[in-house]
Amino acid sequence: MITRVSLEMSLSRADFLRLLPGALDVPSVEETDGAFRGADGPKAWTIRLIPLADRRLGSVTLPCHRVEISLEGHSKAAAAAFLARFHRGFLRGGG
Repeated sequence: MITRVSLEMSLSRADFLRLLPGALDVPSVEETDGAFRGADGPKAWTIRLIPLADRRLGSVTLPCHRVEISLEGHSKAAAAAFLARFHRGFLRGGG
């Protein structure tokens, strides 16, 4: 089964690269052919980071990217767990 998800995220490429290993619970991630790839046995994932136009809110400018995630060989439950871990890795606390 292949699961595809497209997200719009407001963060810089540098922040994405810094947070990605923790979000995936891997020591490091390398980019090849414009994508980040990994596998755990029959389960594989591919993540693409696509720049979008910056978002402006008054004097604040937020860098934006589309993040395309493709999960292969994941059951519905495994895909949900992967995406939950990914989202948790990019949560930001305010205050």
